[in-house]
Amino acid sequence: MAIGGLPLFDALKARMSWHHARQKVLAENVANADTPGFKPLDVKAPVAARGGLVLARTDGGHIPIGGFDGNDPSRARRFETTPSGNGVNLEDEMLKVAQNNQDYQLAATLYQKSMGLMKIAIGKGR
Repeated sequence: MAIGGLPLFDALKARMSWHHARQKVLAENVANADTPGFKPLDVKAPVAARGGLVLARTDGGHIPIGGFDGNDPSRARRFETTPSGNGVNLEDEMLKVAQNNQDYQLAATLYQKSMGLMKIAIGKGR
């Protein structure tokens, strides 16, 4: 059953595609942890927009849209480079891989549950 044009499904598919692409990049970072001169890469997160409007924080005390900002020490970018010029920190990369996997599983579960609700709504579900 193909669902197209519904914003929820389109957003979930786009998010899952982004997580898939990010997983590939993070895996390459881990694979090149011993490659001299290799610098780790990441995929820029998609902008949360709907109808041309971009979501924004209206007060500094609000929780940021994409999680915590630069003041969160667990998200601090580390600049460790080995003598060979490699900039991959395996701990950071593995944390990113684990978080990316959790986020992908959440989006996939939401997609699956939404499909189930659509089937019930049209009378083809249980």
